[in-house]
Amino acid sequence: MQLLKDRIRKDGKIKAGNVLKVDSFLNHQMDIKLFEEVGKEFKRRFADMEVNKILTIEASGIGIACVVAQSFHVPVVFAKKTQTKNIAGDVYTSKVESFTHGRVYDIIVAKEFLGKGDKVLLIDDFLANGKALEGLAALVEESGAELVGAGIVIEKGFQVGGELIRSQGIRLESLAIVESMDEESGEIVFRGDKA
Repeated sequence: MQLLKDRIRKDGKIKAGNVLKVDSFLNHQMDIKLFEEVGKEFKRRFADMEVNKILTIEASGIGIACVVAQSFHVPVVFAKKTQTKNIAGDVYTSKVESFTHGRVYDIIVAKEFLGKGDKVLLIDDFLANGKALEGLAALVEESGAELVGAGIVIEKGFQVGGELIRSQGIRLESLAIVESMDEESGEIVFRGDKA
């Protein structure tokens, strides 16, 4: 998606440790016009799939998932990282290791919002090591719902996540796949760029 790649090149900041900061438009301050285009693109890419639920993980995936859900005309469910009083009772849980935060979380979804008959599309902002998607996929499997695919805004193609998810037979559509980043020069190379 060229619009997204251009925006990453313009406003993305490369930090030490293979961190790509896109918080000025994607996951802190959110550019809703860009999100609308992202939603349309995921709808186009998954047009052949029957989707009746979008599933994401808190927190940075929620905004994107909500706008994507508008294109599909379906609800969004998000996995919570902490159990609260209003999510008591029957829940699905899975463990997720966060690349960004360097810790393991339990993620939780109330059973009433996910189950047999649901056709679930996973949506998230980043794919690095694939642990968040693996955790979400485990929740879908545990619920008896059908996982139809995963949509990622930015995939770090130089990390193992994309290969891991694809090797599990999950249909993965990433809108921008970063092949390399250079902190000194600020250069970002995307999969498909002409050499």
